Amino acid sequence: MSWVFFTLGAVVMQTFRNALQSKLSAHMSTSGVTLSRFLFAPPIALIYLLLLYTFSNQVIPEFSSQFIFYVLLASVMQIFATSLMVILFKQKNFAIGAGLAKSEALVAGVLGTLFFGSQLNLFGWVGILIGAAAIFVLSGGGRKGQLSLTTVIIGLACGSCFALTSLYVREASHLLNVPFPHSAAWVLLWVLCIQTSLLVSYIAVKDRSTFTSLKNNAKMTFATSATSCFGSICWFSAMALQHVAYVKTLGQIEVLFTILIATFWLKNKVKQHEIIGLLLIAAAAILVMWA
Repeated sequence: MSWVFFTLGAVVMQTFRNALQSKLSAHMSTSGVTLSRFLFAPPIALIYLLLLYTFSNQVIPEFSSQFIFYVLLASVMQIFATSLMVILFKQKNFAIGAGLAKSEALVAGVLGTLFFGSQLNLFGWVGILIGAAAIFVLSGGGRKGQLSLTTVIIGLACGSCFALTSLYVREASHLLNVPFPHSAAWVLLWVLCIQTSLLVSYIAVKDRSTFTSLKNNAKMTFATSATSCFGSICWFSAMALQHVAYVKTLGQIEVLFTILIATFWLKNKVKQHEIIGLLLIAAAAILVMWA
């Protein structure tokens, strides 16, 4: 059950990271906000890996060509997914698109079973389907006139890219000849280094002024990188221990945290469809934990 605690830790870190990125978006470009997730993360991931080797010494793993292929795919897919999410911000019915992006749990279940050798039981599948329905209800997708074909396509593509990212991460961690948590830490370090290199190179060519914006907001950028890295440590660890579809379904309780903050801190009124969606998420979480 340790994967459950890693997933809950990831959700908490991701909630804080999203809040920080929201503030940064007022001061810099989309590419700069995206880079803030990774800029200071590789050194943190390296320190985490060194600490693991200090307390539990293991061999340095062999990095096969297949491993490198998987981490490259995971890195690129996550960048694509993030870009698609930014496009969703510009849609009139963003809430529905964001909800469809959460289809990653269902997509991960299907793709994992078809192509990655995942074997999910009946409880797990029921929980995944209920979780997908919960996100659809919360986003308001069931209300007349709310759906548009463009939003649906972008949302599903975003969810698919996130699902493939997680599946490739899990496969890469299982290729290393070291035990958990060392394997997950190595994959994280590789992915973060690749993503940071790609984004820094892109910004250096396209918009060098973004680096000035990052420097002017250094404290918030570091906080964003740190919370993102800690969240990734938890996500990668959970996915190394459990099927991606189960991890992502349980991770949907992030929506619960968001609504609780909006209700008790911001004093927003909870709507009927939100209560129904939250109850469905709770049911889905219980089912995947029992699966």
